Amino acid sequence: MSESVRIAFLGTGSMGSAMVRRLLATGHAVTVWNRTPAAATPLVEDGATVVTEAAEAARGCDVLLTMLFDDAAHEQTLLGAGGALAALPAGALHVACGTISVGLSQRLAAAHAARGQQFVAAPVFGRPNVAADGRLWIVAAGEDAALERAEPVLTALSRGISRVGSEPQQAHAVKLAGNFMINLMIQAMSEAVVFAEGLGIDAATMLETVNAALFQSPFYATYARLLLAPPDPPGATLRLGLKDVTLFLEAAGSCGLKPEVATVIAARLRAAAESGLGDADWAAGMLAAARSAAAGTTAGTTTGTASHTVALTGAKSEPVH
Repeated sequence: MSESVRIAFLGTGSMGSAMVRRLLATGHAVTVWNRTPAAATPLVEDGATVVTEAAEAARGCDVLLTMLFDDAAHEQTLLGAGGALAALPAGALHVACGTISVGLSQRLAAAHAARGQQFVAAPVFGRPNVAADGRLWIVAAGEDAALERAEPVLTALSRGISRVGSEPQQAHAVKLAGNFMINLMIQAMSEAVVFAEGLGIDAATMLETVNAALFQSPFYATYARLLLAPPDPPGATLRLGLKDVTLFLEAAGSCGLKPEVATVIAARLRAAAESGLGDADWAAGMLAAARSAAAGTTAGTTTGTASHTVALTGAKSEPVH
């Protein structure tokens, strides 16, 4: 794939904008669209072309990338009346980078096949600052020819690509599994922090000690910082964590599985979101919920013990997931 390939990008929130800027920085020409036009306008200064309709972006492009919020946004933008797929030329490639349900991934694959278009699922692991540095980890699935065609664009965005199957929904399933595991990690760390604080132990010291002794994981170290000094604005919100574990449970249910711990985590996240923590940073929001649960109180936007209080807008630390 050469740099003259026409790329369209739908969805320029914090993650999408970082990905677009990375593509522009690596020499690609990119046409962008966002449901809220103001979120796309700043990309003009970086060299992007901004259009007002998703179909306009898709019309005539060679490769269409999407980073939209949820299933509903994908369905409206891609499959709705006047949607982008109807405008996408036969033979063009759609690369779906967002976290969506297994069921929607299957429907998109069928819709593309009916139109003679190629489809690759390529959900990403990483926060916006990681995307800006071109260091996402991408999980990809699709037919070999489509994956080969997508690889140059995905390489510009990533430090690594895992091919996990020939059916696009397999990549989206792996992404959901990964995000479920992140939820479990955050919950375990949150309850350990509450436990340490209850016994008068400095939370940061406890997390650093356990990671050094047991895990030696940069990922654990990053989330320890996010728990205690959440970024402002959040790189990922608690509401996104709830969305993803809900999709994980739906996919598990479709094949007759009933994951017990995922059900508990989903209930905890739902209660936290309903209490006002939905827009808090994913990690710090779960810590606030854990503190409230341990104290038998209702979670809110600020929580803590007498010795340690965390405001969820927090310090402007940079996550390095």
